[in-house]
Amino acid sequence: MAYRVRDEHIEEHNRPLISALDEDFDHLGVQLARRHVDIEALTSTAMGFRVSVPSWALATGGTRFARFDLPGEPRTIDEKLEDCATIQALVRVTPGVSVHIPWDRPESASKLTARAREAGLYIDSTNSNTFQDQPGQTHSYKFGSLTHTDKSVRRQAVEHNLECLAIGAEVGARSHTVWIGDGGNFPGQVHSRRALERYLESLREIYAALPEGCRLLIEHKLYEPAFYSTVLSDWGTSYVCAQALGDRAFSLVDLGHHGPSTNIEQIVARLIQLGKLGGFHFNDSKYGDDDLDAGSIKPFQLFLIFNELVDAEREGVRGFDPYYMLDQSHAVTDPIESLTTSAIELVRGHIQAHLVDRNALACYQERNDALMALQTLKQAFTCDVSPILAMARLRAGGAIDPVGAYRASGHRQRKADERPGRRDDVQAGIV
Repeated sequence: MAYRVRDEHIEEHNRPLISALDEDFDHLGVQLARRHVDIEALTSTAMGFRVSVPSWALATGGTRFARFDLPGEPRTIDEKLEDCATIQALVRVTPGVSVHIPWDRPESASKLTARAREAGLYIDSTNSNTFQDQPGQTHSYKFGSLTHTDKSVRRQAVEHNLECLAIGAEVGARSHTVWIGDGGNFPGQVHSRRALERYLESLREIYAALPEGCRLLIEHKLYEPAFYSTVLSDWGTSYVCAQALGDRAFSLVDLGHHGPSTNIEQIVARLIQLGKLGGFHFNDSKYGDDDLDAGSIKPFQLFLIFNELVDAEREGVRGFDPYYMLDQSHAVTDPIESLTTSAIELVRGHIQAHLVDRNALACYQERNDALMALQTLKQAFTCDVSPILAMARLRAGGAIDPVGAYRASGHRQRKADERPGRRDDVQAGIV
């Protein structure tokens, strides 16, 4: 039987930490009570937060220059589910798994669903891959997929997405994400208007095949792999396409898919207002699509994004139901540790956003008091809500110190013993 981090190990690791946590939690509770904030309500909110784990991020990622193997990397979808279960055992907010086809194409969708359920997980979303060629593929995507000038290539890309939808229907996925790398590296290479027309033509067929209860999420990206022009390069084009497709098509925001210093929180607000915010791929970046751990570079930006999300949630904006997923590449860290801490950072931003005094903020906004509006946000952002996050994990059966518990378990070495293999065996990570 495959090794897993057991609840008993987590309980044992928690035991000497509980007293200090109780003290910190009570102290924070007194501080928040002065602001008329109920710490117990916030803890319940933290326990209810959910973010999905991407199957492809469970192995080591890389760059255009190199990729360095990590012992015990998952080679199959079953092994990826094992690692997802470990993350969920530690943080208790990641029961959903997002799979990437064909990397995770199951031999049997029903067996995949059963294995996920046995691990305390579920398949939350499917993702298509028309940005790289696969063994045995008839046509190449070198010059595009859903927007290729050759109709037979577009047909192949559409059929692949239809296969993803069929798998998603069998496993109960509630969304399907389409990201394409289509575009041009040189001026004149691509006819911009015709390429977008072909994109919409292909998407209409995919949209028409959506299973009941499933949403189509289209993901924009400023550049890469195309470096001069990308067919779906910005949120505005994404919105127009989603609007043209129908009520079940939405824009997906990947935090790394924008230019440096882009006001992503404003983009989020616009898509909420327009009723087309479908979800997120959370990560962080310094320069481009770095896919670094969420909250590692720009934690204030992450907080400001959650400020918009919580504002819409509290206001009861009609149709507001965004899908949250991590999307990261781990070149120098253990992916389980990075995904664990990243999930925690999302809960942190969510809870901090719930601390914003919205009545005061609205008042300062109406009075055009820029300084006090900012201070109201920073009061929430600078509050250390770590005791709330740790208490939420403890009450849900997770770890007070997730990375410490994980390392103490010896999980990585046990998986290295269970999963001897070469780089060619690994079907995850971004290269």
